[in-house]
Amino acid sequence: MLENITVSSAPHISKPLSTRSVMIDVIIGLVPAMAAAGYYFRIYALILIPTCVFSAVATEWLCNLIRKKPNSLGDLSAVVTGIILALSLPPSLPIWAAIIGSVFAVAIGKMVFGGLGANVFNPAMVGRAFLTASFGMMMTSWTVPATIDAKMPRIAPENMMHSRTQATPLWWSKLAIKNKLGADVYSNAQFESTFTGEVGGCLGETSAIALLIGGLYLLIRRTINPSLPLAVLLSAFIFAAIAYLIDSDAYVQPVFHLTSGAMLLCAFFIATDPVTAPLTTKGMWIFGIGVGAITMLIRIVGEYPEGVMYAVLLMNAVTPLIDRFCKLVPAGGKLK
Repeated sequence: MLENITVSSAPHISKPLSTRSVMIDVIIGLVPAMAAAGYYFRIYALILIPTCVFSAVATEWLCNLIRKKPNSLGDLSAVVTGIILALSLPPSLPIWAAIIGSVFAVAIGKMVFGGLGANVFNPAMVGRAFLTASFGMMMTSWTVPATIDAKMPRIAPENMMHSRTQATPLWWSKLAIKNKLGADVYSNAQFESTFTGEVGGCLGETSAIALLIGGLYLLIRRTINPSLPLAVLLSAFIFAAIAYLIDSDAYVQPVFHLTSGAMLLCAFFIATDPVTAPLTTKGMWIFGIGVGAITMLIRIVGEYPEGVMYAVLLMNAVTPLIDRFCKLVPAGGKLK
């Protein structure tokens, strides 16, 4: 084990990585996704994102006040929770519903466990799961991007068959499975739209380019471990590829699953939550593979078109077991 220890000359003092600095990096990484949301969904993004952030921050402040605990707003974790929750919501969701989701995310998803560092589940996904269970219709009502229609009308089910702009990519993929239309449904134009963001969907999940830029920033800053996003994307790609090889007329190409829905948002910003993800690299691979696999099982086999939220929450539940199985080895030590 000693050969793995790097010996170098002084100085050995480095700047510590604080929770606040990590959260600032995450916020900066989410800026491209927020900018894309503002460009494609205009007023909806300008309302929902601040609403979720303010509600999350106010909820944490109130919970600390009730519990007579020190103010913890300085770590900016509530801000990150509000942004991620907002980016995972449909643009047309009413303000009051966004407030309810934000309050539930922080109060029940984090503060009831004792605050940041003690929560078992990702707070933003807890809030989204509550909204999905409570307001199913509103959570599946989509809006046409402003670059296609300045009026940004709601997407009506009867129009979904007539235009690529009238359905989310994952809705199309589910339609392909049911009607054996995989090869015909996805056009090159639609694939390009999933990269730029000119498609229906949640605020921050439509633009693959924006999410990749933000994810690359986090990787360059070493804010996140590359093992986790790689495990998520690689696992999802392999499962999608197996389905596509089995029946290419029913299942869409694997790359569409990576650029559609919340896959990239999950890989770089949700699954990498340092509190709810495993501690070791081995554990991160297990966690990431589980998230990717469960997501694809729901997308391919289940009735619901998206599986990221459920996959993350399910793997959060087994993270303590993963950490117990993949124990950290002290420098120069060994596991008994």
